[in-house]
Amino acid sequence: MQGNKHDIQTEKDIELMVDSFYAKVNQDELLSYVFNDFSKVDWDTHLPKMYRFWNTLIFGKQSYKGNPFAAHLPLPIDKKHFQQWLKLFEENMNELFTGEVAEHTILRAKSIAHIFQSKLEFINQEK
Repeated sequence: MQGNKHDIQTEKDIELMVDSFYAKVNQDELLSYVFNDFSKVDWDTHLPKMYRFWNTLIFGKQSYKGNPFAAHLPLPIDKKHFQQWLKLFEENMNELFTGEVAEHTILRAKSIAHIFQSKLEFINQEK
């Protein structure tokens, strides 16, 4: 898809972004364990939830309802997991898209990961 990359413009673009990203996650030794073995994610439920999440963040659709941070509290994750998640996310975005919305989406992902990581580190220090 190198030659015909475009910016994120539609909900179909978000579905492509999410599906291809989680395909990479499922092939990743570090992250696959968290999603598939520890959490036993139901992908048929999780992927549409992620479509709604990113549609809300990118297009302001307000279709996502939930507390994503709370879902991460019980997970056995630390800095290396967030770094790997971000690495795969940014690689995936750069493979598929180019443009202002794509760049902003990467920045949002970095911000979310940083906040989640910081909060989890704080909570774990309090234990």
